[in-house]
Amino acid sequence: MHSYWFHIGAFPVRSYSTIFALAFLLGLGITLYLAKVRGNPGDSEHWWALAPLCLVGGVVGARFWQVFFFDFGYYASHPGQILQVWHGGLSIQGGIAGALAASIIYLWRKKQSFLHFADIATPGILLGQSIGRDADFMNGSAFGAPTHQGFGVLFPPGTLAYEEYGHQPLWPAVLWEGQVDIVLLALLFVVLQRKKGWPLGFPFVYYLVVYNICRFFLEMLRGDSPRGVFGWDAAQWTALATVLVGLVLGIWIFLKEKRKTPLGVQGES
Repeated sequence: MHSYWFHIGAFPVRSYSTIFALAFLLGLGITLYLAKVRGNPGDSEHWWALAPLCLVGGVVGARFWQVFFFDFGYYASHPGQILQVWHGGLSIQGGIAGALAASIIYLWRKKQSFLHFADIATPGILLGQSIGRDADFMNGSAFGAPTHQGFGVLFPPGTLAYEEYGHQPLWPAVLWEGQVDIVLLALLFVVLQRKKGWPLGFPFVYYLVVYNICRFFLEMLRGDSPRGVFGWDAAQWTALATVLVGLVLGIWIFLKEKRKTPLGVQGES
């Protein structure tokens, strides 16, 4: 775990920022590729316009979620740190919410199908999330609870994890979540091979439901967020709400949506 790669003069090059940028660029790359080979004419141009909007909306949403839902007590005592996103503290769930809000506004104004674009973005979201968890791990800003056993991750001095738990071994919750994202991405591509295809919106619903179910249970191993009712943290409540939204949306698309997802097998898009 290294918070800094190196310094250019007095300027630190942070692992969190660079890996976060890599996650966004690779996620965007796979999205642009799918838009080109499986999307409609003109999709790529819309994605180039959407990319900066999603980035800004995602960062704003991620920070908003972190400050007001995940750790409001800390930031209320340290208001000067609210805008210091380069130190870490970006909620994936809030980032997705912010990016979705920006996308919905743009696509509504351009009279484009939100579900069509959401489906194409889903693989890139999962890939980006997985890489983003490496940023959290390197920064030591998202971490598990103590294992109270002879195994776990030991974070070095200078990280938030060390400040909280010292030399105690911690559950590798964020690493496991990153691995789960890759497994879910692979499973999605397998499921999409169904010959009769899937309705428009299925990949996005798959992401909303399956990822957030996994996230809910992985949060039980986290040790970096305050817990409230039922001993759940903000991420678990967000995950539960998202699963319910995803299930309602899934029922609707299976009952009403006649179009096929662009990510289905060739000839079924």
